[in-house]
Amino acid sequence: MWDDAFPSFLIGLREGLEGGLIVSILVATLVRAGAKSRLPQVWTGVLGAIAVAMSFGAVLTFTAASLSATAQEAFGGTLSVIAVAFVTAMVFWMRRSARHLSGEIKEKVTGALAMGAGMLILTSFLAVGREGLETALFLWTTTRAAGESAGPLTGAGIGLVLAAGLCWGLYRRVLKINLTKFFTATGAVLIVIAAGVLGYGLRDLQEGGVLPGKAAYAVDLGGSIDAGSWYSTLVQGVLNLTPTMTWLQVVGYAGYLAVVMTLFVRGVRATAPAEPKPKPEPKPEPEPSAPRRRPAWVVPVAVVAVPAVVAGLVVALGRPKPAGAQTVAVSEADCGDGFTAPRPGRQTFKMHNTGSKTSEVYLIDPGTGAVYGEIEGLAPGTTRDLVATVAGGSYAWRCVPTGGTAVTSKAVRVSGGGGVRAVVPVSEQDLATPLKQYKQYVEAGLATLVAQTGRLNDDIQGGHLDTARTDWLTAHRTYSSLGAAYGTFEDFDKKVNGRPDGLAAGVADKDFTGFHRIEYGLWHGQNADQLKAPAQQLAADTAGLRNAFPAQAFDPGDLPLRAHEILENTLQFELTGQADQGSGTELATADANLSGTRELLTVLKPLLAGRAPRLLPTVDADVARLQKLLDAAHHGDSWTPVDRLDATTRARLDGATGQLLEDLAPVPDLLEIRKSA
Repeated sequence: MWDDAFPSFLIGLREGLEGGLIVSILVATLVRAGAKSRLPQVWTGVLGAIAVAMSFGAVLTFTAASLSATAQEAFGGTLSVIAVAFVTAMVFWMRRSARHLSGEIKEKVTGALAMGAGMLILTSFLAVGREGLETALFLWTTTRAAGESAGPLTGAGIGLVLAAGLCWGLYRRVLKINLTKFFTATGAVLIVIAAGVLGYGLRDLQEGGVLPGKAAYAVDLGGSIDAGSWYSTLVQGVLNLTPTMTWLQVVGYAGYLAVVMTLFVRGVRATAPAEPKPKPEPKPEPEPSAPRRRPAWVVPVAVVAVPAVVAGLVVALGRPKPAGAQTVAVSEADCGDGFTAPRPGRQTFKMHNTGSKTSEVYLIDPGTGAVYGEIEGLAPGTTRDLVATVAGGSYAWRCVPTGGTAVTSKAVRVSGGGGVRAVVPVSEQDLATPLKQYKQYVEAGLATLVAQTGRLNDDIQGGHLDTARTDWLTAHRTYSSLGAAYGTFEDFDKKVNGRPDGLAAGVADKDFTGFHRIEYGLWHGQNADQLKAPAQQLAADTAGLRNAFPAQAFDPGDLPLRAHEILENTLQFELTGQADQGSGTELATADANLSGTRELLTVLKPLLAGRAPRLLPTVDADVARLQKLLDAAHHGDSWTPVDRLDATTRARLDGATGQLLEDLAPVPDLLEIRKSA
């Protein structure tokens, strides 16, 4: 339950802080200004935002549908930009109030607030509304992924309560400080918060396709900062600064902060006007007859009722028809029972395993075997949803029980609805040729590696440590270029390229061997006698690996997985400097990893070209971009250490690697081996 609750706790804390900070400052402002009568307008906006969020969650829950990713991002981004506009207006109202403080402050502030109830309601609604929608969508997706609601809802509830407590503490604090200082300090804080909201909103608009440049990263620290950590969550929740930011986000954030903060500070420093002269006592005027006022409960009831009614209509009218939520049997005997021709569009099928064996099930084109959707590991007696987009064409179910015979159901025909691209399945036979080619590449690389580690051993045995440093890097780059085969090397990889992480004695541990052991010695002043044994062992281990490799099992399914994992390790270890043991050659290793990735993509290219023709040109461009950045750090026989890169160059390297990883992410799914028998 904790595993399911903790992510929801963090999102509840973050979203609660984002919405609550602005509201708590706004409430404190009204209380200090003696305008408590306006508080119901603030709480009406908050109540309306909560009602919209809960109604949105109900729509998601009871219709089993969701906004498209682009629509969600565009909507959230628009709300963010609008919220920034209103918060900015409120900040400058606060600044004007701070400049004109006098014995008539109550009258002046109350007059400034006369801009209308709608301003207060809308400001508080927007401050809470976006976070409420994000929280509802997040909780809906996590509860579905977890298969239960208690953990995620409990975690989110605790996070929201903690956020409310922190905001209450802020409110109580600002009630006790000087009003002029309060307006100035909170105005500056709100400008910083609004700058973050603007940057976040611009990113949403980029993700939604409204603005360009979503892949143009100015900062990408995803490899060195855990975005899910508590400290990262707090920074994101309060300031909306994320480990990865595009150029548009950075320019928007910095530009807004520079312009608005400058105008705000200039206004605060301006000389306050002289105290106003006493006004003559106004002549008493006859009190006008009290206007007819609507009951105080009307607006709060309306802001709750309207979203609830709209959500009810959406649920009633948008709930899938029985054909779209049909239950389909999965087993050798009943495969496809209950399947009838669905309507075109996005459909949810309830797959129920009626057999006695755990099964895989695929929605396929019976003519080509192309896959539109799948579920793996469907246990006997259980039901899981399979969501797929259906268009014109033929459809059937393929059920593959564990240890049993694959069965294909009767096909049905769907008319209309345009076309949908399916994934052409890959078999072990399809991957046989790429696997053979890659094994040949690895065998040749291992032969070269054995010769190179032999020379490295000779250098150290002869006491030629300067030469050994050069030969060490050459051999290590050769080994690093074989990344897709690491999973087959068994214990040899730990012996050849293991790090001291987790060893009881660290770098002095007897089990610390291989390239990094020798690297540590060569760049930490150890003499040849101290390195002779590790060098001999490395030469022996690489020779043993070369002899063992032809007989080692190489799963064909590893090839598509390694296309992504090689660079994941690069981002985690080389580009953060964690793997370095003193040589400062992390970028040389990253360059070798990129060469290994390029070789792997070469052997997989025939399979990818027919399944994702647009993917390869994109990946090629990403590889060229990253290669250019790595080449810029290569100076003859030396490489710039990661910790000596300037912040911009390091961010570009991280960003280019992250973009390549993102574009390589579909490869394992595209080339996943799917059972057909």
